[in-house]
Parts: sequence; structure tokens; C-alpha cells
Amino acid sequence: MDLAKLRHIAVMVLLLTGCATAHAQDNDMILNRPYADAKMFHYGFSVGMNFQNLAFTNNGTITNDGTITNDGDEWYADVAANSPGFSVNVLADYRIAEHFNLRVFPGLYFGNKVVRYQNHLGNPEKPDSYKQKQNIKSTYIVLPVDLKMSAKRYHNMRPYFTTGLMYTRDLAKDRSGLPRLKSNDLMLTVGMGCDFYMQFFKLCPEIKFCFGLKDLLERNRTDLQEDDIYWLRFTESVDKVKSNMVVVTFFFE
Repeated sequence: MDLAKLRHIAVMVLLLTGCATAHAQDNDMILNRPYADAKMFHYGFSVGMNFQNLAFTNNGTITNDGTITNDGDEWYADVAANSPGFSVNVLADYRIAEHFNLRVFPGLYFGNKVVRYQNHLGNPEKPDSYKQKQNIKSTYIVLPVDLKMSAKRYHNMRPYFTTGLMYTRDLAKDRSGLPRLKSNDLMLTVGMGCDFYMQFFKLCPEIKFCFGLKDLLERNRTDLQEDDIYWLRFTESVDKVKSNMVVVTFFFE
């Protein structure tokens, strides 16, 4: 994801946080839900947005009909575009100590990204030989496990940081001729947010950055027949593919 999009996301979260902070400061004399953090267990749910991306490691292989030659094509892959996806989770929170909580929140993430393959040796006047695109739609079942580290409560707000791991399984794996991705992944996550204590619940806006730990590229393309050997060049041109994601979430607890 490019820097401009990250700035837009950060500005949006800061604005929402600022609005909630202003509301909290207007009620500084009223301490909402004073014993909410004393519970050993509590539950909740969340809704939000996710921005999915893929990190390609291109190897510069020159291919021609699936074989390495000196006068073929040189394909490079990147994510040309992505759009905000929808996220929904259920939450179980266990209080370890005053400032530490263990959180598990399985859910579903929906989203898509457009992968572009550009032939550096192709002819720009012939688009079919110069570029290829693949629209990858994903439906992830996710199982995040986070350690939440909270600061001391100040009136009706309490900032926090998180770190953890998230298992993902893609149920909508693309089966087209371009490089195919594996279904399962494990991601390292880091995030930040703030608890805002409302009269009847806690509202917790959070932004999280997720970094895939596994190579998702499926190299064993036994599904490609002899007539489909053209598509093998896109797999040969990539050494590995890793996923990453930015998730903006609103927890209701």
C-alpha cells in the first residue's frame, strides 16, 4: 500500500479519535463504567475496514512459452490497485493483569486487490503482450490472538498498544492461470488504539498493521495443461509472495 493511502487512513483514525476525545473531555467529571476493566472476562464484537496488499519478490527471469531464453519476456508483478474491504469479528478478552489483556477475536475479512504483471521487454503498443492483470477477491476466516498493553486510565479514555499473531485462511482462492496463492497464512500484527468509556459500553477504535510470515506462491502447477503453458511464465517470474494488510477496527465491548 502506498504512503498516500496510509496517510489517509491515519488521518481518518485521528479525526475519529479526536471527536471521541472531545466527547470524553466534556464528561470529565463523570466516570463512565468505572469497574469495566476489573472483570476477568468480557466479550464484544467489532466492525471495520481492511486494506489488503501483496509483496512480490520478482526474480527477473526471462521466459518464452515457459522456458528460459535470451529473447523472451521479462515479467514483473505488483499490486496496481486495491479497495477497502469489510471486516467483522467477535471478541473474547481475558484480563491477565492491570495493564495486560489477552484477546481472541475470530472473524471474517472481505476484500480484493488487482495484481498487475508488466513485461519490461514487451511492446507498449501491443497491450496484450505488455501487461496482464488479475483481480484477486478474498474471503478470509481469521483467528487473531493479541496481547493488549494499556496505559493508565485518564478520565474516560485509555490508550493502548497491541501485538500478536493472526492465522488466516482464504475461502475464495483464485483459480485463474496467473500465479496461484496458497490458502493459509500466518501474520505478525502490531497496532494501537484507545478505549473510550461510554455510558453503556466501551468504544475502541484501533488501527493494526499485519505482516505475512509465509511465502504464499503455489509453485506446483499441475493444474496447467500443455495448452496453458503460457501462464506458467508468471509463476516462474516470482520468487515469493507475502501478504500484508492494514485493518481499521471499531470494537464495542
